[in-house]
Amino acid sequence: MKNKRKKRFLIILLIIISPVVVLKTYFGVENAIYEDSIGKMNLEGKLINSLVDSKVLNQDGYDIHYYVSGKKNSDLIVFLHPAYSDHRAFDQQIDFFAENYRTITIDLIGHGLSKTNESQDKLDASSRHIAKIIELEGYDSAHFVGVSLGSWIAQYFALNNPEKVKSLTALGGYDINKKSDISASVNIGMIIRTIFSIKSLRQKAAEMCCGTEKGKALFYNTASYYERKSAMVMPGIIKIMQDRERTETRFRTLILTGEYDLDSNKKMATEWDSKLTNSKLSILSGAGHCANIDKPQEFNEIVETFLNEINN
Repeated sequence: MKNKRKKRFLIILLIIISPVVVLKTYFGVENAIYEDSIGKMNLEGKLINSLVDSKVLNQDGYDIHYYVSGKKNSDLIVFLHPAYSDHRAFDQQIDFFAENYRTITIDLIGHGLSKTNESQDKLDASSRHIAKIIELEGYDSAHFVGVSLGSWIAQYFALNNPEKVKSLTALGGYDINKKSDISASVNIGMIIRTIFSIKSLRQKAAEMCCGTEKGKALFYNTASYYERKSAMVMPGIIKIMQDRERTETRFRTLILTGEYDLDSNKKMATEWDSKLTNSKLSILSGAGHCANIDKPQEFNEIVETFLNEINN
């Protein structure tokens, strides 16, 4: 009797363990091949030549890391990165904008070096972090450039601090004042990868966010600090995305999408643009969701033109 129970237990254990072993092996091989292909692309060249000052905003139990560069006593641009990534998502923007602007890039909570530790704070706390960083750097307002998740956080900051926003550039984003079904947009494959292989999650995110091979490789590198625990900050999106009565803003909004972004994302961006009276919509050809990484020169020039129009 005992032998039968033991045998049954071993069979059940084998049934449970086998898929785990298969998935971890599959993801491990898949990612090894991917990293080998990245290595052959020779991406080791320096992307930033400007002097960048690394700083830390101390919070209760954790730190927010941010990076300052560019022309002092000039208008400030705050860059906010997409999910899974970190401040390095804007490495191809810093030199370009540092010539005429002061720039700040931030590792949002749970991303890059901004580890949550034991804090219960979520992504919505980013609004508070940004306000404090701007104050510490001696500014009372800034231009904001957000990509995907970063564009949602930029909007949320503007909702809470409208007087501190000179303009908003949103790439791969859409209106936060219309509640989205977050659960419906969650990719089950991403959840599986988070559980079994965080490297594979970074790879899949890179493939989803960029349309060029170089862009995918660069994004993958920017996601190198994203961990399983990072997912704990994501529920903050629920507070950011809410049905709200939209109030007219005084600042201008530039809405950008990549040609190869999902049709649903492009549709939502178009709908958002149609509801604003002080906005402009532009599509970057040959680029994916994170067009600033895929097509940096084109992205930089479009944003620069937009900012020049505001300043003139």
